[in-house]
Amino acid sequence: MSFGSLVNYEYSAAEERVYMVSAAAVGLALLVSYIPMLDEVAGFPPAFYAMLLGGGVIAYRALLAVLDTHRLTAGTLVVITMAGCAYLGFYKAAALVALMMLVGELLEEITLYRTRQSFEELLALVPEEASVWRDGSWMRVSTSELAPGDRVLVRPGERIPADGTVTRGKASISEAALTGEPMPQDKAAGSQVYQGTVAEFGSIEMTVAKTGEETTMGRIIASVLDAQETKGPMQRLADRIAGYFTPIILGTAAVTWLFTDDLVRTMTVLVIACPCALVLATPTAVVASVGNVAKRGVLVKGGRAMEALSRVNLVCFDKTGTLTEGKPMLKQIKSFGSLTEAELLCCVEGAERYSEHPIGLAIKEYAEERELRIAEEPRDFKQEIGMGVSAVVSGKRVRVGNERLVEQWTGSAADAEAAVQFLAEHQHETALLIIVEEELAGGLIIGDQVRDEADQALAHIRKLGVSRIVLLTGDSEGAAASLQRELKLDDVHTRLLPHDKLAVIRRYQREGYVVAMVGEGINDAPALAAADVGIAMGAAGTDLAIQSSQVALMGDRLEKLPEVMRISRSTMFIVRQNIWIFAVAFNVIGILLAASGWIDPVMGAAIHNVASLFVVMNSARLIRKKAGFSV
Repeated sequence: MSFGSLVNYEYSAAEERVYMVSAAAVGLALLVSYIPMLDEVAGFPPAFYAMLLGGGVIAYRALLAVLDTHRLTAGTLVVITMAGCAYLGFYKAAALVALMMLVGELLEEITLYRTRQSFEELLALVPEEASVWRDGSWMRVSTSELAPGDRVLVRPGERIPADGTVTRGKASISEAALTGEPMPQDKAAGSQVYQGTVAEFGSIEMTVAKTGEETTMGRIIASVLDAQETKGPMQRLADRIAGYFTPIILGTAAVTWLFTDDLVRTMTVLVIACPCALVLATPTAVVASVGNVAKRGVLVKGGRAMEALSRVNLVCFDKTGTLTEGKPMLKQIKSFGSLTEAELLCCVEGAERYSEHPIGLAIKEYAEERELRIAEEPRDFKQEIGMGVSAVVSGKRVRVGNERLVEQWTGSAADAEAAVQFLAEHQHETALLIIVEEELAGGLIIGDQVRDEADQALAHIRKLGVSRIVLLTGDSEGAAASLQRELKLDDVHTRLLPHDKLAVIRRYQREGYVVAMVGEGINDAPALAAADVGIAMGAAGTDLAIQSSQVALMGDRLEKLPEVMRISRSTMFIVRQNIWIFAVAFNVIGILLAASGWIDPVMGAAIHNVASLFVVMNSARLIRKKAGFSV
């Protein structure tokens, strides 16, 4: 399997080898220069050849950068510095500058390469071969040969070779590598399956829908590898400073020379002032953190999204499927007569046994969990569209339905009054009546279950400094008010259409909030796109969700949100450390020491590259940081 976006990945590995070999050769030549009997080779000291070798690599890269950007770069400054050292006869100093520069570049490449290399774990999940139906039989072919529409067989223990739809069979699929969800998911005909996931039990036939970099996993990998290309405000600031830094430092060196007439001091200023640490400050941290959260099943689209997420102080949530499970469930059963709740549930389960309506399925699931089921099969089942169901259960006619059932009911006045009162008390919820042999036996309340992790996830979000948590829903006031009380939401907006949600988002932004919108990524697409950070829940395989959002929680777990928010804040904290401590402070102190004559070019090179080393090491902490860490 190949991904076009992996070109940069392979290029990074090649760059690492170039810098590693060059640094080793320059270092060896420098060591040889300290051996008395080898103080000259062909008329020149070994340090001279070390300078030429290291300087050649750096000069070549600097020339390419100048031709590409039409601006002076850090590499230009290093080449000028080395030329000055060579002119003054400081071959060892020039070689050491080259060595330090190569080591710094090598460390940068290693950090970025190792961050990207973590995605080899994901790439390794894609099987090399797949069983495909060709010419009347199953054949093993390379995964790279798969195309949409292919019929593929996945056996127990095998990995899914592409995104697609199950057409036959059943299997328990582990999606942990993709979504972070530890529990296997049961898949049957019509279910979506994703590349790299594992069929732990059972076998399936599937039709391929997407391959290669078009798959969900391919998009995750490509987005992380391209993370450096999307720059946020802090990265753009660092780039601007670095762009002006070279001419400013050249001017500072010229002033030093004019006032001191000392070329050694001048060269030392140039050596120490290269802005490598500043250039590395943001991208190394962002790429490391994006790689970290991707392994947790969270897709973040680069530095701009990571920076915006770190500044979020208001979070808007959609209701259905985001804060709630998104499917109906039986929340309450109430008896109005002599039947117990268990007996009522048995009656209702019997009446709904052959129903395929979501409410009927929810009632049956509730009864099955409690092992309440009448052994005798119900008779004369009727699905009354827009009203409910009826069936003969244990010899009695049982009817379950909504308020329209009252219109056709011939029960007593007292029962009718009780029914009307029950429906009025629950007018903002889905209330159903249970009628047994024309007598009001009880009532049911059907609702959407709040996610188990919702309360704790929102509490963690508040601890991260989010001042307001808001609900945006198309549901009624009653359903929203219940959720507001349960989750202690700050504000609720109800009966919203997609364009209404968009208007609410923009209003909060005008009030000065940095807004995150969390939704399913389909009907919430306008709000997701308009928010400072759009966050799509359960977005695996959903193109619109990923296109409309800047962050996608590939699994259906809300606790991933505070995790990625915490990591984003830690990332920006480390970026600020990199810029102000290791880039700016180190350089300012070093330039003052160099201009004062306290340090020579060799010491200046050491200070400069120590700063770059600290930046890389500081950013590397984010590669394997746990979500719960604090800085």
